[in-house]
Amino acid sequence: MNRVTVSAGQGLLGAASSDGSIPALVSEGFAQARGLRFGDTLGVLMNGRKRQLRVVGTALSPEFIFAGLWGMPDMRGYGVFWVDREALAAAYDMNGAFNRVAVKLAPGASEQTVIDGLSRRLAAYGGRDVHGRSGQSSHQMLDNEIKAQRVLGTVLPAIFLSVAAFLLNVVVSRLVSTQREQIATLKALGYPNLAIGVHYLKLVLVIVLLGLGLGVLVGDRLGTLFTGLYAELFHFPSFEHRIAPSLLLISGAITVATAVLGTLSAILATVRLAPAEAMRPPAPGRYRRTLLERLGIERMGPALRMMVRNMERRPLRSTLGIGGIAAAVAITILGSFFRDAIDVVVDTQFNLGLRGDVSVWTTEAVNDSARFELARLPGVTMVESTRFVPVTLIHGHRRERSLLRGYAPRPELYRVIDVDGHAVLLEGRGLVLTDRLADKLGVRPGDTVLAEVLVGQPRNLALTVGGTVREMMGLNAYIDRESLNRALGEGDVATGYVLMVERGREAPLLEATKVLPRSAGAFSKATMLRNMEEISARNVRIMSTILTAFAAVITVGVVYNNARISLAERGWELASLRVLGFTRAEVSGLLLGEMAISIAIALPLGMGFGWGLVHLIVELLKSDQFFFPAVIRARTYAWAALCVLAAGVASGLVVRRRIDRLDMVAVLKTRD
Repeated sequence: MNRVTVSAGQGLLGAASSDGSIPALVSEGFAQARGLRFGDTLGVLMNGRKRQLRVVGTALSPEFIFAGLWGMPDMRGYGVFWVDREALAAAYDMNGAFNRVAVKLAPGASEQTVIDGLSRRLAAYGGRDVHGRSGQSSHQMLDNEIKAQRVLGTVLPAIFLSVAAFLLNVVVSRLVSTQREQIATLKALGYPNLAIGVHYLKLVLVIVLLGLGLGVLVGDRLGTLFTGLYAELFHFPSFEHRIAPSLLLISGAITVATAVLGTLSAILATVRLAPAEAMRPPAPGRYRRTLLERLGIERMGPALRMMVRNMERRPLRSTLGIGGIAAAVAITILGSFFRDAIDVVVDTQFNLGLRGDVSVWTTEAVNDSARFELARLPGVTMVESTRFVPVTLIHGHRRERSLLRGYAPRPELYRVIDVDGHAVLLEGRGLVLTDRLADKLGVRPGDTVLAEVLVGQPRNLALTVGGTVREMMGLNAYIDRESLNRALGEGDVATGYVLMVERGREAPLLEATKVLPRSAGAFSKATMLRNMEEISARNVRIMSTILTAFAAVITVGVVYNNARISLAERGWELASLRVLGFTRAEVSGLLLGEMAISIAIALPLGMGFGWGLVHLIVELLKSDQFFFPAVIRARTYAWAALCVLAAGVASGLVVRRRIDRLDMVAVLKTRD
């Protein structure tokens, strides 16, 4: 259980070397980020005494596939070291003792029953923090990521397949309409409808199979890319991209079914025609007053009137075309939304919430007078004390593990910020819970919650819920530190400190904290922000770029297909206008104007669709540990519009070139 895998170097062969250094395995991500090599030594504080660790290899463990603090990756600052158990026990004077135990359950066993039994058995020894695998940080992070990929892997393909079905329907409809005579001849010669329908279905299947093959190749490359990105975030002994045969079969079946259903109506509408009717040219379109005219808007130029009437003559095609472009706008908004969300999260957590520069935490609760010692360190201008206590919150039959976060009554350096960016004061409010934690416990302001303390002396605290806060991160419980200390009856103590530091003095300060005997660790806010920028923000940018590229492909496909088919269908009309003296620009304007109208209608619809899609994704991705704020900035809407407009202009230029090369003599030759 939690087996350590040596990824490079050698295992632990002894308790200590002749020079007194302790052989150690180092987590792979930390070793790579810090450039550690075999034989390097590191100074560490063990039980208040300085010892030397000698790196003998790198290792991986299922407990630490995610490396970071508070849900944020930090390869440079979060290192895990494995040493010989006897050497560690000797350093802490705990020979024959243990402070962690992992339990494997038999098939069908009740996890909660085992947790209750272990809690009772270990309570006498201070072992009260018993939890299942779902409470383990690496499991939580990986489980949330799998959930997110499952959501995105369902919603986005559904949109793409819908647009693909529409495009196939348009192409096949145009194809069978141009072959009405051949279909009529075959029907007159005795070919049944089934044989003719199967013929066109075979054509569709050829298109689908070619697209499926290309899709598998592109999907494999994208899968390899994303696997590489996740390999930097999660560390497994083996993490390779493979396409399961079952996935190929499922994706192929869904693709074929979508294509057949999307084109079946177009094929059936043609093969059901009687031979005599199919041999005649299609009946001329029936035009009538447009919807705008019927609404009383009469002041339209002839060109605009022609464009609107032609779009209303084929309402289904026009509606689906606008819907396809709107889907492209929505996908672009979704891709850029993640960037907006990350910006809001970073601003809320690191600029509004954590306003200090360096955070220091201790091995155990210490007298708060330690803040004066920290205030004398180089560059420190302000110190604020905190106290964190792990607890189990109980209300009725509901129980939730949490962390009582004791902040200053009116904090300045470490504040509670809600999703709207407002600071929440704790002074005189009692216990403040995040809304998700309150919902899980079934409590409201004014209710009493029992907090079972999981460290130190066994104690149960009765705390009154003074309010809730809608926050982005975790199932958190807040209380002012003074009230927490009074409830625990332990005097003025703290477990952490937030420091404001002069610009450029962080490095010597962090170096000075290394020799503090009661310091368990320290981190710089600037370093954590840099880590997020290097990993999380970069991954979001890559995802946004890929989704934008897909949206551009959809836009080009919809706009170009509609314009190209309209050109084929209305070639006779456009050529006639050229003969009557219309310029190329005027003739192109009639066709491309319809495309411009479709885009103009699709942009606001797509923005509304994108807003709804973002809120749907946010709701589906919401978890106990984290949820993205549904924030879409103006720049995201503008970027989506520009991308779709650029794709539309590129398609229009191609169609315009074909209009300019129109062979009027060939086009005007029409059968009676």
